[in-house]
Amino acid sequence: MKDVYLVTGASSGIGRFLSLELVNSGFSVIALSRESQHLSSLGEELKLVDSNSMVIGCDLSSPSDIAKSCNHILENYQELSGIVHNAGVIDPIKPMSDSEFEDWNYLIQVNLLGVQDVTQRLYQLIDGKKHTRVTTISSGASKYPIGSWSAYCVSKAGLDMWTRCLAEEGKDQNISAISVAPGIVDTNMQVNIRSANPNDFPLHPHFVDYHESGQLVNPKEVARQLLDLVTNHDMEQTGERFDVRDL
Repeated sequence: MKDVYLVTGASSGIGRFLSLELVNSGFSVIALSRESQHLSSLGEELKLVDSNSMVIGCDLSSPSDIAKSCNHILENYQELSGIVHNAGVIDPIKPMSDSEFEDWNYLIQVNLLGVQDVTQRLYQLIDGKKHTRVTTISSGASKYPIGSWSAYCVSKAGLDMWTRCLAEEGKDQNISAISVAPGIVDTNMQVNIRSANPNDFPLHPHFVDYHESGQLVNPKEVARQLLDLVTNHDMEQTGERFDVRDL
């Protein structure tokens, strides 16, 4: 039986290319993301390589969706070798004083609470018999406050600490957990940032310039750089935070 990795936010960007890197490297992949044609096409690509891989449509803002999806995983797999918590959203891009509470709540649910919910529901597949590697996708926003990104900054800072807590608790259960900052990557999130109202986001011109000057990194290249760390980091590295630009 092949080692199985769960990747969230798998329909596009880093998640999609990492799922393909994993399956082409001999792993089975559970690719989880909101329902879309992109997810369906990924499923076709994964199945061509590995019949044990699958895609699952799941909206991480919905606890009922998470429960249904995790039950489906529990019914079809006996263990997980790793989880990559890649899914994330960045809206609302607004000052704290103008952000709607519902938008804050949605972002925290997807970027942080959903991570805990998924992991806890699947904990029985992480039984300690073999090393299970958990990777969370971090951001520079977890360390530095960025105007109009308050919800995102808070969620990523929380996710970094969540990772460290899992690393601490998982030491005796053969579970390691690391976080990785991928840099400024050419993904749909960058499109959302450039689409934000410049009046709400002081750094808007900088992100437009990143795109126009070709400074955004190709997500396929980031996935290639992540593969070894995601699948081979050891217990001595558990709890650490990495930056793709240093790999």
